[in-house]
Amino acid sequence: MSVAGNQLFDLSREVLDVASKKVSLIEDITRRTKMLAMNALIEAARAGEAGRGFAVVANEVSEISKQVNTVTRELKAEIVSRVDHLTTAGSQMVQDMRGKRLADLALNMIEIIDRNLYERSCDVRWWATDSAVVDCLASPDDDRRRHASYRLGVILESYTVYLDLWVVDLKGEVVANGRPDRYPSAVGTRVIDEAWFRQALATRSGGEFTVGDVAHNRVLDNRTVATYATAIRRDGRADGEPLGVLGIFFDWEPQASAVVQGVRLEDEEREHSRCLLIDARHRVIASSDGRGILTETFPLRTAGRTRGHYTDEDGRFVGFSLTPGYETYEGLGWYGVIVQKR
Repeated sequence: MSVAGNQLFDLSREVLDVASKKVSLIEDITRRTKMLAMNALIEAARAGEAGRGFAVVANEVSEISKQVNTVTRELKAEIVSRVDHLTTAGSQMVQDMRGKRLADLALNMIEIIDRNLYERSCDVRWWATDSAVVDCLASPDDDRRRHASYRLGVILESYTVYLDLWVVDLKGEVVANGRPDRYPSAVGTRVIDEAWFRQALATRSGGEFTVGDVAHNRVLDNRTVATYATAIRRDGRADGEPLGVLGIFFDWEPQASAVVQGVRLEDEEREHSRCLLIDARHRVIASSDGRGILTETFPLRTAGRTRGHYTDEDGRFVGFSLTPGYETYEGLGWYGVIVQKR
């Protein structure tokens, strides 16, 4: 619970305590008054005719005591009711504020990823027009393939977020890669059955690209990658005929881990919070606790909303936000999610 929430509940308790003490004091005074009125009636009866007037006063005092007692009971009931209402309303307000905050943090998380992946989409479309990459497929021979590999290696020296870059021919065979020393088995690998290859080959122009699911790549030491791909076209023209495919492999795990672990949570809430990135199938693709990556499906309940919060069946707060996209990058239907125990 937030500091503001604690202060609200503390104030409610203090109001109830003060009111209860004052009401108890009034009740005590009322009891004493009734006792005095009763004693006065007894003494008036003993005095006979001389005490008749005093008896009238004593009866009136007794009646007033009864009225005060009635008002006191009603006051106590109303105070308790009002404080209960204040506590309930305050609790709802605090929970709503907490939920909105988690949703905002989830949005910030997925926006960081969107900006990052937007750059990847730009990279793959740009590098597919490199003359060395195009010539490697347009006029294939060993020299052109070696030159293409060299060019890809130069790119990788500056872009450390990638594990490797592959040039794939129309038969789905890798003919050049940027890190042949680190991944010597890449060349010759057949990827014709990979969705990213088939979808990239089917793109209609050089302005389009495709993205594969976050997955392990066995050739790249079984590392977790996000694969971006587009068609390599004749003469590097956007409307040129496809000659093959350029696939680039984003080193997903360290980048995603930095995002989910960098969420701005308070120190006291970090230990009971879990920050997630999930894909369009609600599969966990990044987790601040390192659990469930690519093996867990998170039961997100959006109720048709792109952003929001709710309390799940285990009493945990869940804040979420759908990818909003970034500039020309529409996003992949991924969500940022934060799960927090009470």
